[in-house]
Amino acid sequence: MSFTQYWLGDGLLAIGIAGDMARTVARQRIRIAICEAVAQWLSIDSEAVSMQSQPGHAPRLLLPGRTAGLAISHDDGISLAAIHLHGAVGIDVMRVVAVTDWFAVATDYLGPQVASELSACAEAQRPLALAQAWTAREAALKHAGRGLNEWDGAAIDCRLQTLAVPPDYVATLAY
Repeated sequence: MSFTQYWLGDGLLAIGIAGDMARTVARQRIRIAICEAVAQWLSIDSEAVSMQSQPGHAPRLLLPGRTAGLAISHDDGISLAAIHLHGAVGIDVMRVVAVTDWFAVATDYLGPQVASELSACAEAQRPLALAQAWTAREAALKHAGRGLNEWDGAAIDCRLQTLAVPPDYVATLAY
């Protein structure tokens, strides 16, 4: 299986797979890619790497003698995963598209400050700016172990890093 690895240092690894596949296939393939990449990264047998998941909860990466932070994100044609050996992690990927009700979406989920910043953007730049803000918020929420809800004003203490992904997508890592 072909996957892209982003070696990020300090116990962080992000991987991605791309291709035209159904979401169920993408979910299976990213999990296989996670096990292969982590085994290669840590020089361990891929059979020693496993995942535990329950509906409604973030998956957990099980390694010999410890667990690691794990986050996964999908959008049409791309799946990303982030692994952090030393703590929580979040990741989100999104295709850049024009959203007709962008102001309502931004106000409801990203907060009034982001909605105001998006209002100030040139119309041609707004889809990219919205995708960047959305993936940053979603990755931060995953890092904090929280689901996406309407804006509550709560700040999340984490570092954000943009990842290089194929054109027309935006991805953010939170750690």
